[in-house]
Amino acid sequence: MERTQLEAIERLLVREREKILRSLGRFQQQSKLSRESADADLSSYSFHMADQGTDAMEREKSFLFASKEGRYLYRIEEALRRLYKDPEGFGICHGCKKDIPFQRLEALPHARYCLDCKLREEEEKAA
Repeated sequence: MERTQLEAIERLLVREREKILRSLGRFQQQSKLSRESADADLSSYSFHMADQGTDAMEREKSFLFASKEGRYLYRIEEALRRLYKDPEGFGICHGCKKDIPFQRLEALPHARYCLDCKLREEEEKAA
């Protein structure tokens, strides 16, 4: 992979990481605000069962969102580690050891597999 392509992938990965960190920061801030507002109330529990269910559902949704973003952040940071540790080996499929096309890495900069190997892996999981 050419140096200019590696630099472009690095910029994409760094931009994605910053976006995810901002998103997780907003989640943390919203979570803190909801806890503070609950502490300001006489009771941190809703009085009506339907409100309790809605509150629980919203907390669960927020947690699942943050969890998904955290896993994505891990994949982005793992790709950056691979890029910095072994720039010559970055962009090589972990399955067939062939080059991953630059277009795929542009679309999914943390990709570890070429499209054929990824499709094969997903078919095996489905079977």
